[in-house]
Amino acid sequence: MTIAATSPPGALAAAPPAGGQAVPSARSTHLPPAGAAPQAAGQANTPASATASASSLGAGRAPARRASVAGGLLAWASLAPLRLALRLASLLACVLAWQWASTNHLNLGLVTFQNVPPPAEVLRAGWDLLQSPLLLKHLGASLARVFAGFAAAALAGIALGLLIGRSRWAEDVLLPPLEMLRPIPAVAWIPLAILMFPSSEMSMIFITFTGALFPILLNTVHGVEHVDARLVASARSLGSGKLSVFAEVILPGAAPSIVTGLAIGMGTAWFCLVTAEMISGQFGIGYYTWASYTIQNYADIVVGMLVIGLFGMGSSALIKRAGHACMPWQRQEKEKS
Repeated sequence: MTIAATSPPGALAAAPPAGGQAVPSARSTHLPPAGAAPQAAGQANTPASATASASSLGAGRAPARRASVAGGLLAWASLAPLRLALRLASLLACVLAWQWASTNHLNLGLVTFQNVPPPAEVLRAGWDLLQSPLLLKHLGASLARVFAGFAAAALAGIALGLLIGRSRWAEDVLLPPLEMLRPIPAVAWIPLAILMFPSSEMSMIFITFTGALFPILLNTVHGVEHVDARLVASARSLGSGKLSVFAEVILPGAAPSIVTGLAIGMGTAWFCLVTAEMISGQFGIGYYTWASYTIQNYADIVVGMLVIGLFGMGSSALIKRAGHACMPWQRQEKEKS
């Protein structure tokens, strides 16, 4: 059976020879094979071989991409238990070394473990703290102070960092006094904070704020200054305004450094808060640790230190997870690599 094709107006049609085989001409219309989808209007003059090659190339990329992603997921799934086991083994090795040094009263001259409580004693003290009604008061007071100071430091640090990183005038005016205040330790701020704020609670939040501010500020400045200038120039050449360049190029480019600064600032906030609570607090993990030292309850000191470490590590990890969730392009780059 012979299929007749209708030529466009003005086209020269060639008559098919015997046997039903059509002789293609320079202006003849190419018919798609049976069952194929019709071409789009913009592809009417595309050669059939080029169209078939593009289709086969596009069809071949999808399985390859899926196979690459599946292989990456399988590799990650096989690697995750090994990494988890390695981390747990490292913690267990530290606990065993601690147990051996404390039970044998190891004395190295510069370092001695004669008065360090063993892990079993610390575990009993931790269990007593879990059953104490003061635990929630200590944790609630410390968490409120940490997150209040950290939130204020995050807002101020990111805003100042973006401004200093993008404006030479702001860098010359704002960065020198901030750099002069940055090396001052948290302990040195305590007397001035007590004089500046009417309540001890606000003074402790202020000390937490100063501890978290500078890591966030400097990492934000570093992230803004290291955004690729070619990306900014490309966005401007495409007609983007200052606000669009800032929102779509500068801020996403500096986001990884900002998240790193937030994670570091959270850990520094815990460090500074504990220092403040040791001196002027009535409740809190730092106050609990210092009070245990004054009554020479060494096991409770270690318990307070471990609680601070756990909450500091957990809050920093939470900041990292939240930051990575806001940066989906980072996950895509890791999957491609």
